[in-house]
Amino acid sequence: MKNLKTRFVIFFIASVMIGCYQQEKSDESSKSKFHQDATQVLLVGTFHYNNPGADVAKTKSFDILKEESQKELEFIASKIEEFKPSKIFVEWNYEEQVELDSLFNLYQQGKYFVQDNLSDFYKKNEIFQLAFRTAQKNNLKGVIGIDYGETEFPFDSVMTVIYKSGQAELQSRITSLIETFTLEFDNKIEKGTSLIDLTNYLNSPELRDMSNEFHNEIPLKAGGHDNFIGPFLTAEWYKRNLYMWSMIQKYTNEKDKRIMVLVGASHAAILQYIDQHDKWHEVSLKSILE
Repeated sequence: MKNLKTRFVIFFIASVMIGCYQQEKSDESSKSKFHQDATQVLLVGTFHYNNPGADVAKTKSFDILKEESQKELEFIASKIEEFKPSKIFVEWNYEEQVELDSLFNLYQQGKYFVQDNLSDFYKKNEIFQLAFRTAQKNNLKGVIGIDYGETEFPFDSVMTVIYKSGQAELQSRITSLIETFTLEFDNKIEKGTSLIDLTNYLNSPELRDMSNEFHNEIPLKAGGHDNFIGPFLTAEWYKRNLYMWSMIQKYTNEKDKRIMVLVGASHAAILQYIDQHDKWHEVSLKSILE
């Protein structure tokens, strides 16, 4: 009888394990099918190649015009060409789409970079260096601007409130996040880290978590219970990115199986929630380049 009970227990455990395994395989299969049915979004967070110094964290510049960088850009664009995005979205004010289309037309004609009066922004920015290059390789008619400019980012006011409220720990955490990112990024620049490695670093889970903590979590704690400058900053940040996400959805239709979104790394960090929607699946640049 004892042996019979032992055999029954072993049989029961084995059955449970097999059932769990089959369920796991079923879940993987469902997930795979889910991803196949979803619109594939190549979400690329980047630093601004022209380094305008507009961000809170001030970093050293990367020479995007040097020969090695140009070769990397060509490689990246070629790999994205294999991904075959039908639309490319960029961090450009949506109200200035006509100008963006005009610039792309010059690019297609080989007349863009030969202009003598190009500022650093128009010469080095990732829109013209990467998005235009990729769009041309994919025979697209242009790239689509999705940025929304009617928002505020009162960072200095938030810091003033934190200081006057004696929130030393909060102030220290903000300083730590800025210094950590700046130091790490600058060290990579000094060591000659490649464009690809820099981009992968900016899209890592750790960096995205840091960015979201900085923009979405810390400001909510600023000041007393009757001061809302922190939540206002976060709300404005969400507003800008939600407007971007709204435009991506409006421009994308059932024929668009693959799209590309090229924005600053902090925008990509918050836009990664697109993967939570049934009809959308984020694809990393790292996986495309492998």
